Amino acid sequence: MARNLLKNPCGEEQLEFWELTENGGSQWKVEDMPGDSGYDFCNEEVTKYFATSFELCLKRQVIDLLAEGYSCEQLDAQPAITVEDWYCGRTDCGCSYEITVCLLDENHEVIQDFKPELVNLDPDCDDCSWKQVSHTFFDYDSGLRFISFEHGGQDTKFWDGWFGVRVTGSSVTVEE
Repeated sequence: MARNLLKNPCGEEQLEFWELTENGGSQWKVEDMPGDSGYDFCNEEVTKYFATSFELCLKRQVIDLLAEGYSCEQLDAQPAITVEDWYCGRTDCGCSYEITVCLLDENHEVIQDFKPELVNLDPDCDDCSWKQVSHTFFDYDSGLRFISFEHGGQDTKFWDGWFGVRVTGSSVTVEE
């Protein structure tokens, strides 16, 4: 099984290794599963998640693939890169979720990106339980050296506290 290149993907080390690019409202917080008005997760080994607030919360990691032990030759062979993330809402408040993953060259210029449309969850009409988003990059230009992974969101009612989208179980893997 390919190794996850993201550090602290489930909040076991609080916010360690994450750059908080947007930290609005009551700011990012790590909570225990399933949380208030929450949902059980499909993997019992995942016991925590990151909670967002009433203003935009985004967090990012930039993975240095050379520092992770990949050679320029391996990367220029354009191995498949798979990204996965899990998100959910609450039973009592709507929220929005977003993710942007970019393959970057040595100058941090974007080679290819994955940025699906913003997801809006409304507990009155949507299933707000844990959902997985997944994408595999392939057939991209050579020169890959870094991967930027950024995700987050907020609640839609602007309630004080942590009523926004919840994220956990994130991963970035390189096909060996």
